[in-house]
Formats: sequence, structure tokens, C-alpha cells
Amino acid sequence: MKIQGKMFIWLSVFVLAMAIVYGVWSKEPAGTTALFLAFGLCIMVGYYLAFTARRVDAGAQDNENAEVSDDAGELGFFSPHSWQPLSLAVGGALAFLGVVFGWWLLYFSLPVILVGLFGWVFEYYHGENRTQ
Repeated sequence: MKIQGKMFIWLSVFVLAMAIVYGVWSKEPAGTTALFLAFGLCIMVGYYLAFTARRVDAGAQDNENAEVSDDAGELGFFSPHSWQPLSLAVGGALAFLGVVFGWWLLYFSLPVILVGLFGWVFEYYHGENRTQ
């Protein structure tokens, strides 16, 4: 993780420099704001990776002499199936349609989004997947 953190931090330095140069030369606020937001995202990811790398053991990607097979094994637990992302997608689509057709549509999208969100958070606390 150390190398990924360093890569994102260096990327954030580059994006910051480009944002400043772009903002001075173009005097265009939308692109300049987007570049500064990209800088913020890069620095957040880089800081998280660097912060986490100090607390976990060195992985195979941190060893220059590592082989591909050194990184084999279980990576973690991933949900095999879930209907909750579909509910969130439908609620998000309704919310964005509310921006187009009228804000009243947000009243119908909010319950769908909340059902999907609560279902996704608590899907391993009840039902057939409770013991996983």
C-alpha cells in the first residue's frame, strides 16, 4: 500500500499544479473548480492509503523482489448476491428524474433510497445470510 499512497500523493501535487496553471491562464471557473476538486479527491485517497499502510503488514506489492504468486490467497469477504443495489439504482434514477420533471418526484424516490440503504446495511443481520 505504500507505493499506491505515494503515487496518489504525487498525482495530487501534479493535479494541484495543473489546477493553478489552468486557473491563471484560462480564468474559467468551472474547469478550475473541477481540477481543485480532483486535487482534493487525490489527496484524500493518497492520505488514506499512506495512513493505512502504516498500520498493516507490508504486502507483496511493497516488496521489489516479490512474485505474482506471493499475493495469492483470500482478499476478503464479498457479498455473493444482493438486491439492494438495484433498489438504490431505482431510487437514484427517480431522484435524478425529479430534477428534470419536478422536485415533487423526490418525495417518491426518498423512501426507495432509504429502503435500499437500510437493506444493504442490515442484510447480514436477518434472513438466510444472517450467519455469514
